[in-house]
Amino acid sequence: MASGLKGFVDALLGRSAYARPPAAGATNTLDAPEVIQARESLGGQLGPPGRTPTRLYLADIESATHAADLGQIGPAAQLMVAAKQDGVYSGVLSTRTDGLVRLPKRFRGDAEICAELQPGSTADATGNTESRSIFDEMCPPKELALLAADGLMLGVGVAELVPVAGRAWPVLVRRDPQFLFYLWSDNTWYYQSVAGLLPITPGDGRWILHCPGGRVSPWQNGFWRAIARAYIRKETASLLKDNWEQKLANAARVAEAPQAATEEQAQGWFQRVAAWGINTVFSTKPGYTVRLLESNGIGWQSYSKTIEDQDREFQICVAGQTVTTEGKSGFVSAELFSTIRSDLIQSTGDDLSHTVNTQVLPAYVYYAHGEQALLTRSVVMEWDTTPPKDLNATANSLVAAASAIKTLTEALAVHNVQLDVAELCAQLGVPTAGLLKVLKPLPAPKAAPAEPAAEPVQEAA
Repeated sequence: MASGLKGFVDALLGRSAYARPPAAGATNTLDAPEVIQARESLGGQLGPPGRTPTRLYLADIESATHAADLGQIGPAAQLMVAAKQDGVYSGVLSTRTDGLVRLPKRFRGDAEICAELQPGSTADATGNTESRSIFDEMCPPKELALLAADGLMLGVGVAELVPVAGRAWPVLVRRDPQFLFYLWSDNTWYYQSVAGLLPITPGDGRWILHCPGGRVSPWQNGFWRAIARAYIRKETASLLKDNWEQKLANAARVAEAPQAATEEQAQGWFQRVAAWGINTVFSTKPGYTVRLLESNGIGWQSYSKTIEDQDREFQICVAGQTVTTEGKSGFVSAELFSTIRSDLIQSTGDDLSHTVNTQVLPAYVYYAHGEQALLTRSVVMEWDTTPPKDLNATANSLVAAASAIKTLTEALAVHNVQLDVAELCAQLGVPTAGLLKVLKPLPAPKAAPAEPAAEPVQEAA
């Protein structure tokens, strides 16, 4: 990547002058010949196969915490891969991430480049305008959602801008964070690829490092410990509840033979009861008894309560509140704000848009319009995370404002006082576009009619 883009992104990211380049010997880059050759031999793969744990214990959280403090993100990422097997956690997380990236987007900056990134800017082979946008082609919504989820859970996520033959812009591909490694002595992030350690240079046109957890130790500000603890406790309680149901949920059958019965008679009676099926009828002699032995314990309630508590932990951790997941007919924009706290949506949107504005869009400007455009034709984007307004309530408030303005104008005119309509509209939130040209003067208020003068009283002669 040319030095022009690197210097521009250094200023965008506020990269410290104290940060030094990767250590000697770690000179591999994504475009190095040996890296390209290794990837081509594996069909373009960058990282080795990931690992999904199937049995987890609370001790695994301690091990992952110690590893993360040494810069190894892999164990924490594996905990999150396992946690995605839980339906409640996956559903709430997707509402916050997949729901976010599908909100309306706003672009600001160079008008031409903004128009290119909007829907309807691309054309097919016949020249017909397509409904897809360059931004969605470059940054697929699902890849952005996965990157945002990594940032929320681990505090850090990584992606690659992969060149595409026949296009002037690359495509964003989220990479597995299991292979992220931070070396404190170098202050550098590395990716453990199929070709060895690759230093990550955010914003160089190829690497994207998403760090909503902060610049220093971002893994300490992720949700992964709370989510992993809730998942392990819920999984353990579910297994114990299944074990209880298999052993104690079905009543035990008891066959009692009289004390005087022979061993052969007692065994025959036991075999008859053991063959108990549906709608079985027993005809017994005095002394022979058939009964059911049921557990009167309430141990299953403890497991159910633990599962319920962990589901609540998932919801509060990701959504910031207890959400109702039933009764939804499907996702619409209004439902996102009713299930996820608005400030959390805005926080996730701001973090993701910062990464896009500093590491993705500059690369597009560079690839599509050249190095000079980085300084003169910049562009930024953001997701519209404001909750949708209640149109009926808005209309009613405007009607009430109009009625108040009319009433105040008439009341003040009697006292020869003029109402400051512009100031009142600003206080009431009524949108205005300046003063209109007055076609004719407003009629002056009518004066009250004068009372008739009293006739003089004539004095008697």
